[in-house]
Amino acid sequence: MRWIVYLVKCLLAGFVLMQAYFAIQISLWTTIDPQSTAFQRAERWRLCAWQWTCSAQSHWTPYDKISNNLKRAVLVSEDDIFFQHKGVRVEDMQKAWEKNQQQNQQKSGPKSKTPLRGGSTITQQLAKNLFLSSEQSYLRKGQELIITGLLELILTKQRLFEMYLNSVEWGEGVFGIGAAARHYYGVNPANLDREQSAALASALPAPKCFDKQQHYYCGSINYAARQDFILENMGRVALQPPVLQPKKAK
Repeated sequence: MRWIVYLVKCLLAGFVLMQAYFAIQISLWTTIDPQSTAFQRAERWRLCAWQWTCSAQSHWTPYDKISNNLKRAVLVSEDDIFFQHKGVRVEDMQKAWEKNQQQNQQKSGPKSKTPLRGGSTITQQLAKNLFLSSEQSYLRKGQELIITGLLELILTKQRLFEMYLNSVEWGEGVFGIGAAARHYYGVNPANLDREQSAALASALPAPKCFDKQQHYYCGSINYAARQDFILENMGRVALQPPVLQPKKAK
């Protein structure tokens, strides 16, 4: 019995130390730009392995050097109330969970491995890209939620959005808006117009399919329709947290 208690204590200590590591790393990013993410490193290894040179592209771009058109387009595409919520959209997660349950029930046998649908916010996506593997499980989702809370607690919304725009995948080996703007349009991120921004934002759910014709089979997204939707709604999203009005004295 004593060894079981000891094992439990070791597991708890390991869990706490892991969360402390995440918190320290995130704290450093208040002033230091991340050099890479777990997802980027995994993709670089998949594409290049032991090669000395690699076709993977990335180029950090400061927040104020990124077109507001692009920022608005990404918000419409991925998380339109990013600046209003605290990192998690509970209703979206609940709907995603219910949909996963329905899909799993439709599969024959208890060993179904239907991919979990996200309902993820930009902060959740960033948490996954920064630290976690592409494995889809409820255990990994739980760790993602903890990291999401740490990100929201330690970093500002603008910093979170800046890190997301500079780390998200935009095609095969194309990471961040600095590389994406040059890869697709040959311009700096600051010069992206509305149509270009909407097109790039429409790619985010399935960037490899958007980038390479040979990957089209893996996506069922109508990019043109999605781009039109983004263009229609870019004017309604906010690029900063809402200003709290002081309470009027009675």
